[in-house]
Amino acid sequence: MQNIINQKHFAQHLALAGVCQAAALVKQIARGEQFDALAFQTSINSIVVTEPQDTEQVFGQLSHLELGFTTLFNQLSHQTSNKNSEITRYIANLLGIERKLSSNSTLMDELGRRISQIQRQQAHIDLFEHQMVSNLASIYSDLISPVGAKIQVAGNPALLQQNDNQHKVRALLLAGVRAAVLWRQLGGKRRHILFKRQAILSAAEQALEQIKRTPLNPI
Repeated sequence: MQNIINQKHFAQHLALAGVCQAAALVKQIARGEQFDALAFQTSINSIVVTEPQDTEQVFGQLSHLELGFTTLFNQLSHQTSNKNSEITRYIANLLGIERKLSSNSTLMDELGRRISQIQRQQAHIDLFEHQMVSNLASIYSDLISPVGAKIQVAGNPALLQQNDNQHKVRALLLAGVRAAVLWRQLGGKRRHILFKRQAILSAAEQALEQIKRTPLNPI
């Protein structure tokens, strides 16, 4: 029984790291920072993995979530110098949007239909081509953005006015919502972040230690 519980919590932490990874990437792109290309591919690809055998398969492998677990650890640690208020706000916004989205079955059905369209298009166009990222961004704009208050992305205005960056940011926000939906499906609750903070921190630290020992495979 203990092993089953640990596996359940491990899956929750993977999904929460997925939320954190998307949030961190939004900040990197909006601020013009050098962003993690593998982390970006992992987050975008997670949107179309809708029938995984387990949670880890959504993200490819544990090491593909290094940015997510690093962000999760930094945001929850007691070292305030490692925390970032923008990322905190993005994570909170994504979790809030997920709650409203998941309570709307009609919207969830439409979201599933639109993602199925993307999956069919993958037979002809690579998921990371500009047009496909634009299509993912449109799903966010059409279905998710109207659900609640719009997420205000802070950054370099000149960069955020570029279509390519706008599409990447919106596609990442969609990936963040997808991870948040997964987190809740696995039993994750917002109060866990407060009341189980130390357990989550320990899990993130253990995951990062394991990642250091794991060979990195591309997506």
